[in-house]
Amino acid sequence: MDITYLGHSCFKLRSTNATVVTDPYPNDIGLKMPSVSADIITVSHTQHNDHNAIDKVSGTARREKPFVITAPGEFEIGGVSIFGLPSYHDDKKGQERGENTLYVIHIDEVKVAHLGDLGHMLSDKQLTELDGIDVLLVPIGGVYTIDSKTAQEVINAVQPAYAIPMHFKTPDHNNSFSDMTDLKTGFEQMGQELPEIQEKLTVTVTSLPEETEMVVLSS
Repeated sequence: MDITYLGHSCFKLRSTNATVVTDPYPNDIGLKMPSVSADIITVSHTQHNDHNAIDKVSGTARREKPFVITAPGEFEIGGVSIFGLPSYHDDKKGQERGENTLYVIHIDEVKVAHLGDLGHMLSDKQLTELDGIDVLLVPIGGVYTIDSKTAQEVINAVQPAYAIPMHFKTPDHNNSFSDMTDLKTGFEQMGQELPEIQEKLTVTVTSLPEETEMVVLSS
C-alpha cells in the first residue's frame, strides 16, 4: 500500500484494489489541490471547507463516483474496512469548533489512522480503539488542532510503526493559517530532528519497523 501526501490533511492511500483520499481541500486555502481520483473519500468534519472539498476528487474505473464517508460508523467498500470514531475539534468537547471524526482504515492488511483536526489528547477508550495502528496520520500545527507537543504524546500513546505529520503551516497557506506551527518548528518542539523528506511511503505488513519511525512526505 502506497501513501502520498497531497497537502494540509489530505493523503492518498493506494492499494491493489482501492484508493482512499482523506480530507480534500479547496484551492482558496492557498495550497493547490492536485488532480486525484479515488474509490473512497473520508471527511473528518464537514463544518470547515478545508477538509470537505469532495468535488476535487473524481471517481475511478471501479467506481464512477467516490463513496463519501463523513461521520462515525463502520463501512466496507471494495475490500477496504473503515471505522469512524467520534472525537472533538477542540479540548472543550466541541464547544469551540465542533466534532471531529477519527478514521481507522484497514487497507491491504495495513491499519492506518487519520486523526483529522483532532483538538485534544486521546481518551483511554479512543486509545483502545486505535490499538495496533501501523500508520498514524497526525496533525501538529496547533491553533486549530493539537500542537506538536500533544501530537508527540499521542504518538507515544498509540505507538504506531510509522507516524506522519500533517496540518502544519507552509509558505503556500493563506493568512488564515499564519499562526500554525511550521514543520521545522514542530519537530523542534517535539525534540526530534526533521527526517529526510520522502515522495511516498510504501507499507507492507511484513516490513513494519519495531520502533516508531517519523516519516515526512512531500506534497
